[in-house]
Amino acid sequence: MNQEIIGYLAAFFTTVAFIPQVYKIFKTNQTEDISLALFVTFCLGVVLWLVYGILLSSMPMIFANSVTLSLTLYILYKIISNKFKQKTI
Repeated sequence: MNQEIIGYLAAFFTTVAFIPQVYKIFKTNQTEDISLALFVTFCLGVVLWLVYGILLSSMPMIFANSVTLSLTLYILYKIISNKFKQKTI
């Protein structure tokens, strides 16, 4: 089996895992039970994985981490904006 296929499958599943959370936040605008610290740390990790993928010219890593970063940045934005609305940062 081509190792790129494994990379694309891993990229697909780890990226798709965030879609239900993004959808729920989009529909309900509720983020109170989501950890800000977790998503800040996770976003930083995804940025580093993206840079690493770019340095390796690994398309599965670049694709997956680009999409995952956009999904998690949306979640992070909603968490922070909701906390500012509640003034609880």
